[in-house]
Amino acid sequence: MEIRLHNCFLAHLDPEATLGFYRDVLGFEVRNDVGYNGMRWITVGPPEQPDVSLVLAPPAVDPAISEDERRVISEMMAKGTYGHIILATPELDAVYAHLVDRGVTVVQEPTQQPYGVRDCVVRDPAGNLVRFNEVPATH
Repeated sequence: MEIRLHNCFLAHLDPEATLGFYRDVLGFEVRNDVGYNGMRWITVGPPEQPDVSLVLAPPAVDPAISEDERRVISEMMAKGTYGHIILATPELDAVYAHLVDRGVTVVQEPTQQPYGVRDCVVRDPAGNLVRFNEVPATH
């Protein structure tokens, strides 16, 4: 049985700021950009992984979500506790320096974790946590 990751979702609040981070800072390619009723769903991904995409979607657009749930989602996004993603790089220090040079909000500098991973954490424009794990090069 073969199962692979294809898409995952993160919420965004400002499409242009989101593109500025994922496309311009991280170098992801834009694979789709769909608008509907004043909202945008933007699909991006690393050029080296054409079969894996990150869908950046407006938060709480599901009509089944109550107003209380929308409020909680907004509060969690403001605190940076709603969404997160873990990316991998063999060049953690270079990636970190690149992020700092571009004014990205740093949550944690490169750190050796007690569970064996060296990583750093930043926030995207919507407050989502973006963690970078240092991993060996794959080629």
